[in-house]
Amino acid sequence: MKLNFSLLAGLFLIASTGFAQSNSSSEYWSLDEFYQTFPEQIKLSSDFEKLVQGQSQPLSVEQDEEIRIFVVYPGHQVSDYWRRSIASLTARLDELNIRYQIYNHYTRPTVAVEQQQRLIEKAERYQPDYFIFTLDVSEHANLIAHVLEQHKMKLILQNITTPYKAWQANPPFMYVGFDHVEGTKLLHSYFTQHYPKARYGLVYRSPGYVSEMRGDSFIRMQQATGAQLVDSHYSDASKHSAAMATRDMLKEHQQVDFIYACSTDVAFGITSALAREEQLTHKIAVNGWGGGEKELDAILSGELDVTVMRMNDDNGVAMAEAIKLDLQGQAKLIPQVFSGDFKLVDKRIHPAKLEEYKKRAFRYSLASE
Repeated sequence: MKLNFSLLAGLFLIASTGFAQSNSSSEYWSLDEFYQTFPEQIKLSSDFEKLVQGQSQPLSVEQDEEIRIFVVYPGHQVSDYWRRSIASLTARLDELNIRYQIYNHYTRPTVAVEQQQRLIEKAERYQPDYFIFTLDVSEHANLIAHVLEQHKMKLILQNITTPYKAWQANPPFMYVGFDHVEGTKLLHSYFTQHYPKARYGLVYRSPGYVSEMRGDSFIRMQQATGAQLVDSHYSDASKHSAAMATRDMLKEHQQVDFIYACSTDVAFGITSALAREEQLTHKIAVNGWGGGEKELDAILSGELDVTVMRMNDDNGVAMAEAIKLDLQGQAKLIPQVFSGDFKLVDKRIHPAKLEEYKKRAFRYSLASE
């Protein structure tokens, strides 16, 4: 194996304020809708899940040369999801005896579109076998469509599990991640149980797919139970802007039971703003989203009340296993979507139980630390 790391940059894409938010129900298949439309994918997904959870079985064919993997990720954030994805991907590729070169690029999430476009152009010059990307805001849809039209590299879209209908005739090699709506359902159940008929606030990431899937879906779920959204604000997905949004919210609305956060950085922005509000007469609960190491520490310390924890490394393993099947000429066995599991973790969890979750979620990436 040969590892080559170029500059660290990143990205985060998909449909748009309009492209994702107003039309998401028609532009994308939810997982349930997708399986209803393509029932053959159900067995593919079930069989593939067994590969992901099972012991690695080495590549069964000879490689003529190293494969080349080009990665563009929104890795400059508090969440360790993206770093762990690469760690688990490369660890599993090593176990599978797959020879590869990998070039990682990390930037801030949702911003730097021109930089992201330059990275795509760089990838096309490099001509990798596999291009791993993600999707969140409107400008990125055209970039992804361009990559698909070129047919020069196999595109893996990470952190999206709702296939985009317009690409179905020429879909990405794979969608992989943890379904945002499924994770949101777990948080909705928690808040409904502990704060029935709540008054709450919400802080989004920037406008786009993730905010719509995690934020707007939460609002719809809460409305059905009689909870009242008193205020919501967008951020730029950073801790600083989330703190500013929270301070603006609290100027008008201090009597809220909880503030729902749409990402890790947003969650820590909210808690930092709350810590400065000395006039608050009651504790306002805050959730994390994703269950990375810093969130879990914050749960144990009481800084965060609850989070939904991805079984993180499964997504890196899924990408590695899909590449193996492809190299073995078994691409027909790869499901179009892999969506991993979650665990709900709240501040009452026993540390031993949390360690059990971490051993599963970080089964490869923990060893790389």
